[in-house]
Amino acid sequence: MRLFTALSLCVATVPIPRPDAREASWRIFPIPASVPRARLLVGDQLAEWGIGEQDEVARLLVSELVTNALCHAWGPVWLAVSYRDGTLRCEVNDANPALPSARDPLGDDERGRGLQLLDLLSDRWGSERTPTGKVSWFELSVATRPDGTAA
Repeated sequence: MRLFTALSLCVATVPIPRPDAREASWRIFPIPASVPRARLLVGDQLAEWGIGEQDEVARLLVSELVTNALCHAWGPVWLAVSYRDGTLRCEVNDANPALPSARDPLGDDERGRGLQLLDLLSDRWGSERTPTGKVSWFELSVATRPDGTAA
């Protein structure tokens, strides 16, 4: 199977329509290849909206949230992005109601730094229980023009 074909199976590629043109969401399939696909989807969406200035940070943090959901949750996982009033918000919903907790990784640990990255690179982040599990999210500021459009 070609890599592109395998990746296209990882995430539903058609955003679910929402009333606001600056919102999109996708179902994430519970396989490791979904993480790079989620990064690609977010980067493409930011480019479409013309708010690429936070592209690298958004992709990195989305990969952390999606990885956490795939490692620690079960059931359906959803990725949503929205842009309003100069703020980009990325959310990952999963079926595990347990909220993430920070760890103190040792120098050579390969895991346990995701929440530290969220704390360092995002403007705000959090996680809340939902009726079906939890949502973990972060927000990034995006410069806007005086007319309110993205820079």
